[in-house]
Amino acid sequence: MEAEPMTLNETSTESAVTSQTSTVVQLEDVTIRYVGANGHTLDIVSDYDLALGAGQMHCLAGRSGSGKTSILRVAAGLAAPTSGDVRWAGESIARLSDARITGLRRDFVGYLDQGGTLIAGLTAIENVLLPAVPARRTKQLAPVAQDLLDRLGVGGRARHRPEQLSGGERQRVAFARSLLLSPRVLIVDEPTASLDRRSADSVIELLRGLTKDGIAVLVSAHDQNLIEVADSRTMLS
Repeated sequence: MEAEPMTLNETSTESAVTSQTSTVVQLEDVTIRYVGANGHTLDIVSDYDLALGAGQMHCLAGRSGSGKTSILRVAAGLAAPTSGDVRWAGESIARLSDARITGLRRDFVGYLDQGGTLIAGLTAIENVLLPAVPARRTKQLAPVAQDLLDRLGVGGRARHRPEQLSGGERQRVAFARSLLLSPRVLIVDEPTASLDRRSADSVIELLRGLTKDGIAVLVSAHDQNLIEVADSRTMLS
């Protein structure tokens, strides 16, 4: 893709989902509350709303501890909100079983945690193919995995292990893994945090290229360059 770029006190949204854009992920009145060991409660996020359409990028920005990762995990169905609703393509997941959410997420959501952790001991292409293991589709999807690595500019590193890759290369392998099953939404936590400026700008170009392919992107960032290229953003305090 290098060769072909593919409190809550204040919310700033420069472009809204229009009637011509299908809503891929929607959060309605989401509150995320933590209970401390002493029984005291703290609302990390209160009454948060988000509607993200196909081909759009929304960025969550703000200080550490402001709730960015918590929102991403709730949007990805990895954690349940204390209250509120999460909808994927219009379907509420609030009352679904964990097994059902896991099954839906496998095909609907690509999730990339901070650092894009790869499994040591596996080659790059084996890491990319991990989402295909539960359905025993690794052989079927091996050509897709190689094509993704090629498009992301690391095809020649497919047989290398994580310790043999640079930070930017590892991040691209992790991106390929998150895209293997053709998700409708990519949810990414601080994708440029540990990268040098050149590698970070390359990742930003990658994310913008994915939106051109119709993928919705929900990302958290401290990186001002990434924040500024998003179609809309929420400033968390």
